[in-house]
Amino acid sequence: MNMVRMPSRGLWAALLALGAGLTGMAHADSAADNAIIVASTTSTQDSGLFEYLLPIFERRSGITVHVVAQGTGQALDTARRGDADVVFVHARDAELKFLAEGESLRRYPVMYNDFVLVGPASDPARVRGIKDAAAALRAIRNRGAVFVSRGDRSGTNLEELSLWKTAGVDIDAVRRPWYRSIGQGMGATLNFAAATGGYTLSDRATWLNFGNKGELRILVEGDRRLRNQYGVMLVNPQKHPNVHKARGQAFIDYLVSPEGQRDIASYRINGQQLFYPDAGSDE
Repeated sequence: MNMVRMPSRGLWAALLALGAGLTGMAHADSAADNAIIVASTTSTQDSGLFEYLLPIFERRSGITVHVVAQGTGQALDTARRGDADVVFVHARDAELKFLAEGESLRRYPVMYNDFVLVGPASDPARVRGIKDAAAALRAIRNRGAVFVSRGDRSGTNLEELSLWKTAGVDIDAVRRPWYRSIGQGMGATLNFAAATGGYTLSDRATWLNFGNKGELRILVEGDRRLRNQYGVMLVNPQKHPNVHKARGQAFIDYLVSPEGQRDIASYRINGQQLFYPDAGSDE
């Protein structure tokens, strides 16, 4: 497996986040070993998708993929600095802003799944079975039940904040001890929710692959607003000349090809499909 693994990846991501100027070094390394750097979300890692998908691509192409797994906002910032060849994330508005800035020339829809609201089996906010995610959040706020937010500008965090807005809740203005923003990835957020008996929003793929569910259960799902769309973009080589255009595009072409779409659909946990390919869709 040729992913950048912890702790190396964690240190690398931290240095990138601090603006440590690793662009030249990272791309020199990837030039030497026929590799690319993909800035992606923690959900594609935490769900196990990359562990399944990347060896297939690497065997077919001979291209090694090094992944920097971050929240979507951080991944886009990494790409803005030219520290990645490809960005693969799930926050459509943020992706379109990235395009408008000229940081990429094209966005490709790849796949989708959905978000779920999870919480303790005792369900103190009484949201179990509610089909309106915004209404469920209002109930959590009204009852002062613990809600754990990733607080990391990830696609999941942006979706959560959008849902609070839809619910008519100004989360900054009404923030109380019940709202815990921890600035961590999905796995850590789920662990915190399990330890505190709190609610949180998770992408379904990470939830299914999460091993420490404890008393947490899926309580709200199925709202059309909870669709979770993923897109992939080549970082603009005209703006960042160190981008490996041909290799990066080869990875994108694989993801949106019939073969790549079939491979994405084939990834399952306990027989359950985690991602649904939709390359070429208008979303």
